This record gives sequence, structure tokens and C-alpha cells, in this order.
Amino acid sequence: MARGFESKSVADAQEAMQAGKPVRADVVSPDEKRLQLARADVEQRLKTATSPAHREMLERALVAIDEKARKP
Repeated sequence: MARGFESKSVADAQEAMQAGKPVRADVVSPDEKRLQLARADVEQRLKTATSPAHREMLERALVAIDEKARKP
């Protein structure tokens, strides 16, 4: 059965830890990647938003995404 990209990278990291190999520091967790993509999407929408209420909602979304990204 085929595995998804995320589960493969997790499995590779687990195998590396068990073998005593260093885990790559440049690997981004799926949650971090999701937040990065969400932030990019909201920023793009904010560039084209014209309604003040819509802009405010998008700005609040950016704050929420940034808060989630800071939490461990």
C-alpha cells in the first residue's frame, strides 16, 4: 500500500532516530507546513480584499495563525 508523503517523512525520521543518525533540521513538520500555507493564503487574500470587514477578518486570521505557530 502506498504511504503519503507526510507519513513517509515521519517514518524516515523515526528510523533515523532508532539508528542513531541525526534527524535533518530542515525538515518541516506537517503542522508547521500547514500553518505556513495557511498564512500565505490569507496574505494573498488580504492583498485583494476591498471590504473593510473582510480585511479585518483576514487580519484576525493572520494573528491567530501566528499565535498557533509560536506555540510548541
